[in-house]
Amino acid sequence: MTTARCGCGAVTLSLPGLSKLIVACHCIDCQRRTGAPFGVGAFYPAATVTVSGRPKEFTRAAASGGKVQSYFCPDCGSTVYWKSSNLPAFIGVAIGAIADAGYTAPVRSVFEQSKHAWVEIGGAGVEHFQQGSAHKTTGTSG
Repeated sequence: MTTARCGCGAVTLSLPGLSKLIVACHCIDCQRRTGAPFGVGAFYPAATVTVSGRPKEFTRAAASGGKVQSYFCPDCGSTVYWKSSNLPAFIGVAIGAIADAGYTAPVRSVFEQSKHAWVEIGGAGVEHFQQGSAHKTTGTSG
């Protein structure tokens, strides 16, 4: 089992181990959500995740269409996880909330149209997309 939690520990998630789908997202909304040049999430089947605590929800329109519900701690403000109407069977968990420096690197980099020029997401097998996962970029190294 793996645990993700907010900064103060009031919201925690029990996860079934490492995810195989880790995505770096460079969309403007993820940049604003994280306060960083991109967000990184590990995606888990929703049925395998147990949430403890009382997170607050914020719903927004997604750059890929549909809606995204972000769940954050009402005390410390840390975003811990999110759900997307485009992937209803999955929960995206903020890698920073897992806080494991050895956690698996991203296998997909999306919304690179708004990626900061100095950011490189590389490695063997990483898929790159200008927009969402439906718009693959060819010949991009990161």
